[in-house]
Amino acid sequence: MPANDHIKEDVIHDQILQAAKRLFQKHGFRKVTMDDVAKAIGKGRSSLYYYYKSKEEILDAVMDVEIMEMLTAIARAVDKVATAEQKIHAFCVTKLRVMREKRVFYNAMDAGMDADEMSSFNKAKHALHRRIMKQESTLLRQILNYGIGKDELRAMNEKDQQVLIFVLLSSVHGLKREMVLENDFSSIEPAVVALTQMVMHGLKK
Repeated sequence: MPANDHIKEDVIHDQILQAAKRLFQKHGFRKVTMDDVAKAIGKGRSSLYYYYKSKEEILDAVMDVEIMEMLTAIARAVDKVATAEQKIHAFCVTKLRVMREKRVFYNAMDAGMDADEMSSFNKAKHALHRRIMKQESTLLRQILNYGIGKDELRAMNEKDQQVLIFVLLSSVHGLKREMVLENDFSSIEPAVVALTQMVMHGLKK
């Protein structure tokens, strides 16, 4: 396929996903149809089926983009600072800030779902959560090895790293959950400072 055709395909994919995300956020996943998405980008439904076979497939693609945007934002923030402590802080703060920005979209997704649809959606969310945790774990492991290599952190074996990463990610997700429940993200910075200090207390040489 010529380069220009690849670019055109990418543009159309992006248009579909951006339109679908807006519709899902406004109406909830259940109420949006393939016709709605096709109309939003000015194409017929048959054209849309060329790119995506179902609304569920579009949702998967939308969520892939959401994950990539979050991980990219975290990685960029981590790269901008120099020490392991600063990198852990940047990881946690950016994770919470991105989730704050995206919470309206996530909250709207299950609007109007019946029990069966909700069960299926929850299974999809759990699978998505595991994917995110796996990729975040990889980034945190890189941060820990960076700190060990720079002689900032004490040496840890693989098992100790796994436990620490699990505890750290669980703590961040717990903070996010409480902030979402209270609809108050104003304490992101002080909460992350406290968490980072506690983590570093047990990690410094």
